[in-house]
Amino acid sequence: MSTAIETRALRKIYPAPPARKRGGPRTSTFAPRTAAPPQGVRVEGGGIAALDGLDLTVEEGEFFGLLGPNGAGKTTTIGILTTRVRATSGEAFVAGKNVRTEDVAVRRRIGIVPQIPNPDRSLNAIENLIFHGAYFGIPTREAERRAMGLLEQFDIGDKAQSKVEELSGGQQQRLMIARALLHEPQVLFLDEPTVGLDPQARLALWEVLRRLHREGRTIVMTTHYMQEADELCDRLAIVDQGRLLACDSPTKLKALAPGDTRIDLTIEGDAAAAAAACRTLDGVTRVDVAATDILAYAARGGELLPALIRAVEQSGARVQNINLAKPSLESLFVSLTGRKLG
Repeated sequence: MSTAIETRALRKIYPAPPARKRGGPRTSTFAPRTAAPPQGVRVEGGGIAALDGLDLTVEEGEFFGLLGPNGAGKTTTIGILTTRVRATSGEAFVAGKNVRTEDVAVRRRIGIVPQIPNPDRSLNAIENLIFHGAYFGIPTREAERRAMGLLEQFDIGDKAQSKVEELSGGQQQRLMIARALLHEPQVLFLDEPTVGLDPQARLALWEVLRRLHREGRTIVMTTHYMQEADELCDRLAIVDQGRLLACDSPTKLKALAPGDTRIDLTIEGDAAAAAAACRTLDGVTRVDVAATDILAYAARGGELLPALIRAVEQSGARVQNINLAKPSLESLFVSLTGRKLG
């Protein structure tokens, strides 16, 4: 099997925002959307490390997922692989082409579906596709033929003459996928493709993606939805703070999750002291602290719940909310990072 994507020690450091002068406004050309570092992203050497030595390999025909919370480095990774972001160091190859030195060749071989649909709203659905084809030198008649075929394939053929505003959110996202496929790319990138969609539209889009995968297309998708990653991906990489934490099939990753039930206790008070009290209980195999949550692991989670609540209260804190979770991708993520996804 041939390699579709490879990254080697990929790093991206964004410049940190300048310190605010006393009494004066802040002025900054800081690249990320927020003036402060995104949650979970480390500041190092005067800059913000979005990626820290990321090594990934994606095979041809694979449905590959990048799973992690906001600020984990997923979108930066996609940005580098699609030539929109320049890496600070390291190398990346897509369809055999170097993204830094052969960026034009890379762009001809990839299709991109952004997190937020960005069609030309002055055009109707099929015109959006035909206009996109012109960028790649596709003759109008051929672009029209391909466009209509893709719209039919994604069950929006009856919307070909509709303005973008007349399409639902799910239909607009299907239009974006059709646009990304018009020039017949070798690799399709999707950045959080189901964010903001209602459950019905999300499931419909999943079916579209499964259909593309069955056709043998290479698909790379970022997501922070555990179920989405589990349902769709052949393999997925769990990333956080710009680092690769684990990479394998969803089934094998779930097998790495702690075997005990995880009991999440949202605490009002000193979570560290409450966690220390919980660690003294028989049957508790591990206790982590994630912000105001205590994450306790136990083979008999339900039976230990009253004892855990008593231990928290004896420490001077109070339990506000309780949740029990069996071993899963989420429990693996929590065990690797010490914090919950999202």
